[in-house]
Amino acid sequence: MKPTRRGWTALAVLAFSIGMSWQSGPRALNAVVAPLAIALAAAVIATVRLDPPTVRRHPVADGPVGDRRTVAIDLEYDRSVAATVRDAVGEGVAVADGGTDEYVAELTLESGETALEYDLALRERGVHEIGPGSIAVQDALGLVERRFEGPGTTRVRVYPRPVDLLGGGTREFRALVETACSRSGGADLDHEREEFAHLREYRRGDSLRDVHWKSAAKRPDDELVVTEYATGSTDDAVTVAADCAAGYCDDLAKAVASVVDFLLESELRVGLRLGEDHRRPDAGRGHRRDLLRTLATLEAADLEEGDRKTAEVLVLADADGLRVVVDGRTLPFERLVGADGAVGLDLDGSSPDGGAGVETNADADTDTDTDTDADARSGVVG
Repeated sequence: MKPTRRGWTALAVLAFSIGMSWQSGPRALNAVVAPLAIALAAAVIATVRLDPPTVRRHPVADGPVGDRRTVAIDLEYDRSVAATVRDAVGEGVAVADGGTDEYVAELTLESGETALEYDLALRERGVHEIGPGSIAVQDALGLVERRFEGPGTTRVRVYPRPVDLLGGGTREFRALVETACSRSGGADLDHEREEFAHLREYRRGDSLRDVHWKSAAKRPDDELVVTEYATGSTDDAVTVAADCAAGYCDDLAKAVASVVDFLLESELRVGLRLGEDHRRPDAGRGHRRDLLRTLATLEAADLEEGDRKTAEVLVLADADGLRVVVDGRTLPFERLVGADGAVGLDLDGSSPDGGAGVETNADADTDTDTDTDADARSGVVG
C-alpha cells in the first residue's frame, strides 16, 4: 500500500501546513491540517479493507510467427473502484500496441465483472508465458492505492509460418517423393486412379478429392458420397525427419513446416520425426495444426540413424545451409521456395538463428482453436 500522486500532494500540503502553523497558530492547523489528516486516515482505512479482485484468464490461441492473438482477462469485484491493471508478457511476444513487454490499463472496475482485452504480437517461435499481472486499486478519493499480485498465467504456443514452395525445384521434389514412397506402397502426388469400383457414403477423414459431386447433388438428404477405386492401393503416406546443428533450429523449423504443409496440401498423410518426438502419418487440419505445434518447440538433437534411413524426406540445417534429401538426392531449400520465398531464411549457413522473419504468401493457420495445454489458470489475486 502506498500513496498515489494525489496522496503525495496531500501529504506535501499537510507537511507545509504544519510548518506554517508554527508561525500562524493553531487556527491554521485546524483549518487546513485537520481535514487533510482526516481524509488521509480515511483513505488508508478504506484501502486496507479492500479485498483482492477475482481474475480469470482465457486461453490464448496458438499462432504462427508474425500473427497477433487476443489476450482476454475477466476481473470480478464487489464494488466500483478505480484501478490500474498491469500484465507482463514473456520473451518472444510483445504487446502489439507499442511493442512493450508489459500491458498497462487504467480503468474503473465496475461492480460485477469487467472484461479486459489487448492484442499480443507473436514474434518468435516457442512457448511463451503471459503474466503474472498485478492490480492496484484506489480509495474513493484516489489518495492511497493497494497493489495485489496476480498468480495466474497462461501460455501461447508460436509455431513457424510455412513458406510456399513455388521454386523451380518443386517438380523434381514431387517426383523424388513419389519414387521414395513407391518402395513402401507408393504415394501418388498426382492421385491418378485407373479403375472405378463403387460409391459409398462419406466418412470423416475421407479426402474431398474422392467425393463424387454429381451423385451427391442428386441425393435428397444432401449427404456426400465417395468414389472407391479398385487400384487405389497406394498408401499415400510419407514421413519427414529433421536434423540440425545448434543455432539453426529456427531455420530448420521453417523449412520443415513448409515441406509438411506442401505434402499435406498434396493430400498425403504426413508423419514427423524430430529426435525422440514422433508423429504418425495422418492428414486433415487437426493433424496439420498438431505438426506445426510440435515444431514450435523443436530443438537441436541427434536424429537416430534408423529414422534417417526410414524417412522418405530428410530436412537438414547446418553451416552448409538448408537442404532437403529425398531418395538419396539433395535439393537446396532455396530451389524449392524460389528467390522471393527465401527472404529471411539462412540458406547459406552464414548466420545462425535470430535473423528476420520469413516473408510468405501462405498463412500458417488462422484457426482460433486454443492450446488446451496452455496452463490457463484462474483464481483470486492476492
